[in-house]
Amino acid sequence: MTRASRARRLATAAAYGGGGLGLVGAGLATLLRQEARLARRRVESRTAKADPPTGEGRYGHHRGKQIVLAVLGDSSAVGLGVDRAERTPGVLVASALAEVAERPVRLVKVAVSGARSADLAGQVERVLPHRPDVAMIMIGANDVTSRSKPALAVRDLAAAVRSLRETGCEVVVGTCPDLGTIRPVQQPLRTLGRRWSRQLAAAQTMAVVAEGGRTVSLGSLLGPQFASDRTMFSSDEFHPSAAGYAAAAACLLPSVADALGVWPASADRGARGLRRDTVRPIARAAASAAGRPGTEVQPASVDGSDAGPRGPWALLRRRRPQELPEATPATETSGATDR
Repeated sequence: MTRASRARRLATAAAYGGGGLGLVGAGLATLLRQEARLARRRVESRTAKADPPTGEGRYGHHRGKQIVLAVLGDSSAVGLGVDRAERTPGVLVASALAEVAERPVRLVKVAVSGARSADLAGQVERVLPHRPDVAMIMIGANDVTSRSKPALAVRDLAAAVRSLRETGCEVVVGTCPDLGTIRPVQQPLRTLGRRWSRQLAAAQTMAVVAEGGRTVSLGSLLGPQFASDRTMFSSDEFHPSAAGYAAAAACLLPSVADALGVWPASADRGARGLRRDTVRPIARAAASAAGRPGTEVQPASVDGSDAGPRGPWALLRRRRPQELPEATPATETSGATDR
């Protein structure tokens, strides 16, 4: 079975109520459970006990209409593992977006450490009163580590994206990270973790694009880099360090800005611009993105048609990560609907 067909199977299961990543033998299942318990104990014993400051507030000193950036998801969206707000991905993207757009950006963060895709509905409900212009979602790792049914996880993510898009909010999803890079996890669980996380990332892409959102592959971008560079992890060797979150933010920023129409075309030209820009059937695009560094996938059309013989069209954009400006402290804002 190809990566594209696996992604299509998971996404189809999400639509019709099936779902599963396959069965393993009883002996292997017992071994995997033991390895998972040992890895979880090691990670939990070294994980920061408190989330970093939220960093919510207004960024940038520009005039003009305020952009509201909402951050949803799990501990990776929270920034667990760093101790300062300006090192979290939401603040990094908000500060850089203000400079790119030359407009003030208000950051609203409803992400919760430990969240799974099933928790996104509650996060969406909390963020909608703020009327976000763009939402950045980072989700998936806890769905894999808790062995949630992937079809249900994909369905929950799709529902969240749909609810946000119905309000006119742009959505950018950082897909499931590559759990095969986690050092406390031993073989064969590490290999299975990589396979499961990539399959989930591909299925997430198909579901998000179908709802009119965009995805950015964080797993394939950070995986090789994290595997070879321990400085990309925090002390628990599970969550990213400040350098790791900066790498993720640099990957997400172009897609967030482009979704709002404020990403300069000049940034995608030359050696530091787009690596590749191609249109493919969505299943092939999703499978390719899951294994290629920093790939963005968004809806596309060919000759005026949104779909071809093999399903909907999708545009793959492989941008090079951008150097982010130093994050600035937030300014207090007033009112949930202050625009």
